[in-house]
Amino acid sequence: MMLKTLPQPDYELLDSGNGKKLERYGKVMLSRPDPQALWSPLLPLSQWSAANAIFVREGKNVQWKKDNDVPESWNINFGELVFDIRPSSFKHTGLFPEHLMNWEWMKEKIKKSKRTPMVLNLFGYTGGASLACAQAGAEVTHVDGSKMAITWARKNQELSGLNDKPIRWILDDAILFLKREIKRGNRYDAIIMDPPAFGHGPKGEVWKIEEQFADLMDLCFKVLSDNPIFFVINGYASGYSPLAYQNNLIHLQETFGGIIESGELVIEESKTNRLLPCGIFGRWSR
Repeated sequence: MMLKTLPQPDYELLDSGNGKKLERYGKVMLSRPDPQALWSPLLPLSQWSAANAIFVREGKNVQWKKDNDVPESWNINFGELVFDIRPSSFKHTGLFPEHLMNWEWMKEKIKKSKRTPMVLNLFGYTGGASLACAQAGAEVTHVDGSKMAITWARKNQELSGLNDKPIRWILDDAILFLKREIKRGNRYDAIIMDPPAFGHGPKGEVWKIEEQFADLMDLCFKVLSDNPIFFVINGYASGYSPLAYQNNLIHLQETFGGIIESGELVIEESKTNRLLPCGIFGRWSR
């Protein structure tokens, strides 16, 4: 299946092609690389040239070439939340719009559970999934190996008016955190994860998805409660099929029943209705 993010008042994908995408975040238009865009753009070059900031890679040097009036950061409304948008040296903006439909799905599951579920978000980045779950009534533990990402996520919490919601912000390596949670006897009713293909923990711990993903899943199963609600896995730039995630969730279906779904995360262009592939997902629910 495909989970499709449609144009939003403060965000839209305007065009894509030639290894790039043209987006609007609020009133700011950005042009940045996207290796999935293996086709020709449909909008004229004049509209691409009108971008307020363009990500440029020249050899090993990367930079954003911005108009003078483009701020270092600005806020947009997205998915009933408010995000601080900051174009980074890694070409990212602090928001992955393709996750919107999963956020809506998780919020629905939390509300229908008619309880206050304990949700664990691993590799939580700038907090979109954590904030969505907290907004729906969950108690959330957000884990990330980057202090900068957690600071950014807490800023988004403040902007979204969710400072009173129960969110634990944990700076830690995901696998080490899970091992400690098992020893502590802590359990969670739902788990979300967005593991990168490669990364580092706060103390330099090396993460390689091809070597550690199976162990990560085993640890996650050990911290699930006896009455779990959902389990969501997202993937970006990993190069794997959604079936790789789906197969890891079969254990949950065999144990608790329920439904497994998997597929692609896509964004629809506002001008052409063409779809840009942005990642994969697998999810299980009761």
